[in-house]
Amino acid sequence: MTATTGQRGIGAVYGTSRDRAFDRWFRYPAGFSPEALQLAARATRADARSPVIDPFCGAGTTACGLKGRTVIGIEAHPLIADLAATKLAPPPGRPEGLRQAAAELVAEAAETAVDVEREHALVRRCFEPAVLQTLASLREAIAAGRRSPWRRYLRWALLGTLRDVAAVKVGWPYQRPAVNRSAPYSDPAARLLARTDMIADDLAAAETRPIGRVVRGDARTADAWRRAAAGRPFDACITSPPYLNNFDYADATRLELYFLGTVSSWAEMCNEVRSGMVVATTQQSRGSRARRALAELRRFSSITADVVRLADRLGTERESRPRGKEYDQVLPTYFADLARVLRHLHIHTAPRALAAWVIGDSAPYGVYIDTPRLLAALAGDIGFSLVGDVAVRSRGLRWRENGCRHQVPLTERLITLRRV
Repeated sequence: MTATTGQRGIGAVYGTSRDRAFDRWFRYPAGFSPEALQLAARATRADARSPVIDPFCGAGTTACGLKGRTVIGIEAHPLIADLAATKLAPPPGRPEGLRQAAAELVAEAAETAVDVEREHALVRRCFEPAVLQTLASLREAIAAGRRSPWRRYLRWALLGTLRDVAAVKVGWPYQRPAVNRSAPYSDPAARLLARTDMIADDLAAAETRPIGRVVRGDARTADAWRRAAAGRPFDACITSPPYLNNFDYADATRLELYFLGTVSSWAEMCNEVRSGMVVATTQQSRGSRARRALAELRRFSSITADVVRLADRLGTERESRPRGKEYDQVLPTYFADLARVLRHLHIHTAPRALAAWVIGDSAPYGVYIDTPRLLAALAGDIGFSLVGDVAVRSRGLRWRENGCRHQVPLTERLITLRRV
């Protein structure tokens, strides 16, 4: 089966939704569209009683979209792993208890004073002082209520509120605090209560509640896979890894990380959040790491020549620019990282198990990289056969008016692999 390109296809609506149950808790800039997820589920044809592994589970979109299926997720981003785990955890009581806890929280926060001048500079730049005072008071009241069974849910209602009430551009994936805007909602407390109602409504619908668990860890490591598998091979894998040269998922959550105080600097964010993630962006690139990665890839003769050729072209393009980005260093590291994930997937899946991966191609500096084809070839070296390669949607169209970017048509594809 071959891919078709240049068509919008079934995934015209994609990514996490502002409206779908569980997705709407917090809009993370990654996730399956319902159409792509169902296509991937049909491609695996797994027994509904068998658990599905998602080694890049993000906010738990796979688990939330596969009704009645048990999904075991691995996620490296600590904050987003907590979001997915919160969605999958059995609620601690009836949803009315969450609504009551939110009302009590708002009343308590109104009596809590916080010195907002001590907030991180990025956070201060994103909100009007009175709004930030309310947000910080809500945060401190949640932290003080450590024995509340609804504490995690209240925290996510608050984190989802941040971008709703920000007075600057805070769209995904990057914050732009120098660009002002009118906040969509003016009252943080009222917006938190509205978000709490959304969460409570989703928890009340038992028939759509996701099933599974999340392992916080790095899918490139044996330890994360051992904890996920718990001694049992998986019959199916459904996932969507980071796309080459797409989002820096750590930086995408900088506002929330700084607001919580989880990290307080760029270096701390890189060490504590980004370090566990597949290298997919130039912010993660290092020359020494790229050289080690290329040495690893030489074990896979089917893609080494392609990776070297493409890296050389990207290096030439970088050197021709005054501030060129190190795409040539990212490329080998990206595929070496995915090779590690595929090796662990092969170890922890049953013979003839099917894996459906949704992945996009790329064209940094206009150099076309057929990521799905290279990934399928890499998987073949590790012990998988390619049984399907289907276009899901066209992508990259949002940048077509930007003359500084490439004009190469890009496509998101679903590749289906069988373990042999």
